[in-house]
Amino acid sequence: MTLQKWMKSPKGYVAMAMTAYLVIASIAVFDIKGIIHGLVAVGVAMIVDVLFGLVNRKKRMLPDGAIITGLIVALILSTSASWVVVAATVILAIVSKYVLVSRNKPIFNPAAMGLLLSVLIFGTGESWWGAFGDLPVWMIALLLIGGYAITGRVNKFPQIFSFLGTYFVLLSLMGLFHTGDAGNALRAPFINAVLFCGFFMVTDLPTSPAKTKDQLVFGVLASVVGALVYGLFGGLMYLFIGLLCANLYHFLRTRYTFFL
Repeated sequence: MTLQKWMKSPKGYVAMAMTAYLVIASIAVFDIKGIIHGLVAVGVAMIVDVLFGLVNRKKRMLPDGAIITGLIVALILSTSASWVVVAATVILAIVSKYVLVSRNKPIFNPAAMGLLLSVLIFGTGESWWGAFGDLPVWMIALLLIGGYAITGRVNKFPQIFSFLGTYFVLLSLMGLFHTGDAGNALRAPFINAVLFCGFFMVTDLPTSPAKTKDQLVFGVLASVVGALVYGLFGGLMYLFIGLLCANLYHFLRTRYTFFL
């Protein structure tokens, strides 16, 4: 595959968007730590991915998926985290990609799995700084532009609409009935995190369905579980838990025909 063809591929779109967000957010906050974390995350992800590729004797050794995983991890973890934690989180993500597999595809979104395990094991802080959570509200437009382009490229509009639509309806209802801290979930930086997760993680091709009906169910399930976890427990893991539950549903749905 030529560089031009790769840049027009779904992975090329996501990688370019993630890189642009990393650079823009780093410049906007005058903090070079984000770029350092990005370099560490991408470097470690490529090394681990190539090693697994050699062990598995993969014919295609281009670690473009690992680069995207590294960029997503770097954009979500707080820049106050140490580079060691960044590297460890990426390793957890790539290992999950090769260990938790079905029919040569990862069952769970690698970045979501690595970030969830990082919170549980290292107590890692997450700021979603690459989603412009601490920056002016108008910068959400950058998320929407990049997200729209990528969602269209991977044909995931039913999935993203069901995810975001269900999420906003549920959080609005929870806010009306004063359940949990739903009001904050509809403000920055939480709203930035939801958009980033929806556009760039929920739409992940290998771990989500292709058919429209299945996409609708997948998006609704991810948002319902995430909203319930947020309403009951708060914290920052709700988006990962929701997405990983939807990943598990997709795996069971495709693996076992009796599973609805």
